Amino acid sequence: MPVRDRFHDAVKHALQKEGWKITHDPLYFDLDDYEIYIDLGAEQIIAAERGTEKIAVEIKSFLNESPISEFHTALGQFINYRFSLRQVEPERILYLAVPEEAYNTFFLRPLVKQIWQEQQLKLLVYNSNNEEIAQWIK
Repeated sequence: MPVRDRFHDAVKHALQKEGWKITHDPLYFDLDDYEIYIDLGAEQIIAAERGTEKIAVEIKSFLNESPISEFHTALGQFINYRFSLRQVEPERILYLAVPEEAYNTFFLRPLVKQIWQEQQLKLLVYNSNNEEIAQWIK
């Protein structure tokens, strides 16, 4: 089993504060003999007519000295996980959880923003100190 990100529990608590039920910690599945571990699986009952909304969350801390290197790793994981998730649970939406500080200082740089928008990354921006979700970017 993979090592948990430093802010794993902060993101988990932030989701729970917003009414999400954590269903998997981690979300695991086997696809073509490859073990896939996404940090969290969660669901939330929205409204009767909308049914249940399901998400998967890959959590990143962006604490390394090279945010671009960490971004490359996160982007590759996200693309692989999104593809794999479509095979086994196509109704589950994948989010990349990033700290608010990294979002404000790194993810809003023009080149980085253009990349994550073009790759259609869905972001969950979190505040690790308050254990709150600052914004959902779909």
